[in-house]
Amino acid sequence: MCVQVMIYLSSQTLEVWQDAVCKKRFFISSAKAGSGNQKNSGQTPLGRHYIRAKIGAGVPVNGVFVGRRFTGEIYSEALAKQFPQRDWILTRILWLCGCELGHNRMGQVDTMQRYIYLHGTPDSEPMGVPLSHGCIRLRNQDLLMLFDWVRWGTAVEICP
Repeated sequence: MCVQVMIYLSSQTLEVWQDAVCKKRFFISSAKAGSGNQKNSGQTPLGRHYIRAKIGAGVPVNGVFVGRRFTGEIYSEALAKQFPQRDWILTRILWLCGCELGHNRMGQVDTMQRYIYLHGTPDSEPMGVPLSHGCIRLRNQDLLMLFDWVRWGTAVEICP
């Protein structure tokens, strides 16, 4: 079973392909600052990647992550009001690593060192609209499905 993830920033969609068949399509939210591979740009990196790590198995839906660690908090409107500046990373994390030296790997363009993830976001956040700080946001239920579908090393292509 060969699974690949295709992300299309122009349509704000993520597709899961298995054995050359598109099995599922999800709406996403990529970077508000657009696409680009430069460190500290706040942009979503382009090109060939793979899933470096799967983080959060067993964490409750809406579980809050800071620095890739579950804080023990569960996202709520009250918590959002308490921490209005947080970029909420919820439920699960799929940490990406670039495959293309000088484009999205190593030096000033390293996707992994930029901490670019596929991650959950509050249900109140819109999908199909670029609003993230560089990562790819998904609905929590969509992320749970994706998390179970992929493995470490699964190919992820991010296209303009």
